[in-house]
Amino acid sequence: MKAHAGRVIALSVLARCTSAQVDYSQYVNPFLGSEGAIPGYAYGGGDIFVGGAVPFGMVKLGLDTFEEPVNQSALNGGWTPKGKVTGISLLHESGTGGGPKYGYPAQMPLTRIGDGAGDGVNLLDNRTYWQSRVGDDVASVGYFKTQFESGVTVELSATRHASIYQYTYPSSTDKHVLIDFSHYLPYPSRSWDSQFYTGGEIQIQPNGSIYTGYTSIANGWCLGPPVTIYVCGEFDSAPDNAETFSGKNTFPVGRHFRTFDNGTTPQPTFRGSEARSGPLNDRVGAIFSWNGTNSLSLIKSRVGVSFMSVDKACAYKNEEVASWDIQQTAQAARDEWNRDVFSKIQVDASPSANKTRLALLYSSLYFMHLIPSERVGENPLWESDEPYWDDFYTMWDLFRNQVSLWHLIQPSYYESMIRSLIDMFKNEGYMPDGRSGNYNGLVQGGSNADNVLADAYVKGLRGQINWTEGYAAVKKNAEVVPFFDQNPVDPLGSLKEGRSALIDWIPLGYVSADRSTRAVSKSVEYSLNDFAVSQIAAGEEPGDQELYLQRSAGWQLSWDTEAEARGFTGFVMPRFVNGTFHKTYNITNCGDCNWSDESYEGTAFEYSFVIPHDVERMIDLMGGPQHFETRLDYIFQPNTSGVDLGVNGLGITTINNVANEPDFGTPYLYNYLNKQWKSVQRSRQLANDFYFNASQGIPGNSDAGALNCWLVWQMLGLYPIVTTPVYLLESPWFSDINITVNHNSTLRIKAESLDDGYYVQSVKINGNEWSKNWFEHGDFDIMTEGGEIMFTLGEEQKVWETGDMPPSPGHRVVEPGGSLS
Repeated sequence: MKAHAGRVIALSVLARCTSAQVDYSQYVNPFLGSEGAIPGYAYGGGDIFVGGAVPFGMVKLGLDTFEEPVNQSALNGGWTPKGKVTGISLLHESGTGGGPKYGYPAQMPLTRIGDGAGDGVNLLDNRTYWQSRVGDDVASVGYFKTQFESGVTVELSATRHASIYQYTYPSSTDKHVLIDFSHYLPYPSRSWDSQFYTGGEIQIQPNGSIYTGYTSIANGWCLGPPVTIYVCGEFDSAPDNAETFSGKNTFPVGRHFRTFDNGTTPQPTFRGSEARSGPLNDRVGAIFSWNGTNSLSLIKSRVGVSFMSVDKACAYKNEEVASWDIQQTAQAARDEWNRDVFSKIQVDASPSANKTRLALLYSSLYFMHLIPSERVGENPLWESDEPYWDDFYTMWDLFRNQVSLWHLIQPSYYESMIRSLIDMFKNEGYMPDGRSGNYNGLVQGGSNADNVLADAYVKGLRGQINWTEGYAAVKKNAEVVPFFDQNPVDPLGSLKEGRSALIDWIPLGYVSADRSTRAVSKSVEYSLNDFAVSQIAAGEEPGDQELYLQRSAGWQLSWDTEAEARGFTGFVMPRFVNGTFHKTYNITNCGDCNWSDESYEGTAFEYSFVIPHDVERMIDLMGGPQHFETRLDYIFQPNTSGVDLGVNGLGITTINNVANEPDFGTPYLYNYLNKQWKSVQRSRQLANDFYFNASQGIPGNSDAGALNCWLVWQMLGLYPIVTTPVYLLESPWFSDINITVNHNSTLRIKAESLDDGYYVQSVKINGNEWSKNWFEHGDFDIMTEGGEIMFTLGEEQKVWETGDMPPSPGHRVVEPGGSLS
């Protein structure tokens, strides 16, 4: 495929601005982050979804591709730069690592089909009909277009629960559309968490143009049980022929299939108007055909899906895609994105505005609103009046800064998410740390839904949230060891939910390296989790607050004052049950840095900086402000990294890894020294070095938009300290930013003398001179009632702040290497 050499963004279609409303969607680059450091491959890129979607939509309609070599691919979002198209499906994640999830149900336009006589096309074997793309893929918000080597042009758009496809065939060819209910995104390089098909059925209705049924797909990223999705599809014209088929349960890519002998690749059996899987979970699908003598070259299809019933799927199809005009659906999607997302942060979009910055801002907002998936009314597991959401992929990523921005600009969506999390606890026993396919998992470190709830609680989010139950949910995470799920990547603890290392944490006060995996990172994360619990306890169960504040100091018990690396002394280190430390542990190299290692996706050097609730004690243990500053300076020096984190840091040579969530807040720690100018210098350098309006435009896996959100905060000139009401003041990228907060209030961020330099010279909040490099959510009520933050910028690297340094609300002094008792 030639498309990887350049992408086309359909700006001309989008330039429909009115005097009342700017069409900010025209600045979105839907391919930003679609490639990694290896040109033409997704490996090391953002793993993003490319296709049609609305904000937090259940349906994300896009291509499924298979890109070889697989070890340089990321199939998770479906789209890859050079991959062959295996189908077009409605359910996708975006920006995710690990094993693929979804990629179903699927359609595929074909210009020929197999007759069982060896013409080379076998509907049970993707490789016989998959398609390369020619030219450049075209995408804009809510719309996607490509052309297959067969000559078929494909156009796609989507609503919240439905989608519309438009296929333009060469006039001289036959016209077929394959409906494959057994299609899914595969994971051929790691079989134990690959998805697999468990059965389905399909019926063609008497008029021949409507099909209904369901498919069930199991396993995948979170090792979940089968997900059943009900389907209702329709074509705009009756086919000349329509027939269902079934066949052996083959692997979707390649020639592997389940058989009792060494049979050759099976062929489908055609079944008339109805096909069922039966006890061997046969694959089922249908083929719709318009013959070559038919002058019709344009075939349209609309499809609704539901986790509840075929009737709901049909209702979504009819109500949400009422018109067969794909541009109407695409325009409705753009209107929704503009109204509900892009207009929440408005900046100058005049002809003289910096178009690169506009693209970075609005593209970043776009990618941080693709998942999780809003599925209100689509919960197949229990009956409840509470909202339902899925695809929290994952709290480990989201809590760092993304939820804090949703709190400001998406309060309705955000409140709905939190109510859903609490309802999961009520009905399943635990809130998720990650969740997809209606199933909790995987826990990367701590129970980070605790941090999400605490961040909302301390900033006053109440609404219809039952905080009594919310506190019960976080307290259970802090007290009850979850069931051991026997996940093969972690022999010592559950990855499904909760905190598996409570067997250490409660009696020892730290996570031991001999009884638990990821001891370093878990000790750090459990500390923040317990601080989060204490924040909610302060209002809901005050008698518990001190207990969890004390436990939140547990990271200090993992601090080895004698550990040395690169001329610095004192780090969080693996500690054993008997109280001794792993003295030979490599502080700058965490090995694979994965599930069974002693530190997860970050070295001990990095995690020693990740104590947002008690930076004061962290500075003290590093030898005081001067030594702390020297160490902080060092981790931003090139060629200091001692580990290859692969896709989580491809090409990054500094110890600080801007591509990975634990390091998100580290560049801003200079604020805690009242040297805010250095925070601005470091963070601006990282943004300039690693973020571009290009297919290689973000430094790694998007992680459901977390990396994109880091850039949005950077451009706003603010940064949140999670689980606290504190925002650090940095340096805005635009002279005038209008943010809609708390539903309908306006926070205005202005920057005087922006062209003179980006270092802060002074700050005013609501006209008052402000001497601190931080403020709290409730100060002047600007985050709830609106107001103005005025930055005066310039080229001088100035220590302008004279007030108190940012607080450490979890400050406790515990003897390093000692005990909490």
